[in-house]
Amino acid sequence: MAEFSIIERYFKRTSKSDVSLGIGDDSAIVTPPPSQQLVICADTLVAGRHFPLDTAAHAIGWKSVAVNLSDLAAMGAKPHSILLALSLPTVDHDWLAGFSQGLFDCCDQFGVSLIGGDTTQSAQLTISVTALGWIEQGQAITRAGAQIGDYICVSGQIGDAAFGLQHLGHTLQQRLDYPTPRCHLGQQLKGLASSMIDISDGLAQDLGHILKASDVGAKLQLDQLPIDASLKQLDLQQAWHYALAGGDDYELCFTISPQNFKELSRQQLDVPLTIIGEITQQTGLLFEYMGKAHPLHVHGYQHFA
Repeated sequence: MAEFSIIERYFKRTSKSDVSLGIGDDSAIVTPPPSQQLVICADTLVAGRHFPLDTAAHAIGWKSVAVNLSDLAAMGAKPHSILLALSLPTVDHDWLAGFSQGLFDCCDQFGVSLIGGDTTQSAQLTISVTALGWIEQGQAITRAGAQIGDYICVSGQIGDAAFGLQHLGHTLQQRLDYPTPRCHLGQQLKGLASSMIDISDGLAQDLGHILKASDVGAKLQLDQLPIDASLKQLDLQQAWHYALAGGDDYELCFTISPQNFKELSRQQLDVPLTIIGEITQQTGLLFEYMGKAHPLHVHGYQHFA
């Protein structure tokens, strides 16, 4: 089946009104809103590396969009559209139908349009998505900006996806296959959070990026980590490993002043928030358990391990 037939059959849809030119030409044309900045990110998923080979096509389609929207959420941006680069070993119509439906299900839930991309053949299934979003001039939340005394917060639960990966068939596999990008929360944090990142490679490693960019340290309370009941039944070290190093959570980790946290708490939030620590002057990441220092060495996901 020809490339353009695949695009026409599975991926071409009517775009938003501000997309002047979408799928079907050499490039897409989008009209930017006034006084907005363009936020751009890209992620690649490789079969067998970023998802099990037997993952349902619908879940792969959903996740390929969701992980990118999570990056936009981490900047406080409103998602707008995506570009898809799809490399296929073969043309499997059942797989393409499921994949495209999962992709559009995620797009539709978060108000996103597919406006272009590329399709080709390769030995390994590879999906690369570029996501575009908008944010008011100067309002983007970066990794640099954490202040001494800020709370460290996370949304939702952490460790679910890593546990689900090791226990396929468990209900927590749903969190691995269908992550929820916290787009609404990210936008609510504009003007309140001092720094932010999404948790893709493990909380400890990703929080470390904030600490390095902000030139600060952190004290994390292990007994405050928001974990599922399934993890609470495990040995503490194993539960902490899932929560701190497992990755694939796509929750938001952010720093915020106590005053701004009170203001945030008065808003209508669509996901629970947990204070798990505070920013300190001493550099590095320290752990405490039940009020006492608890040395712990954890490493997050390594892309070239």
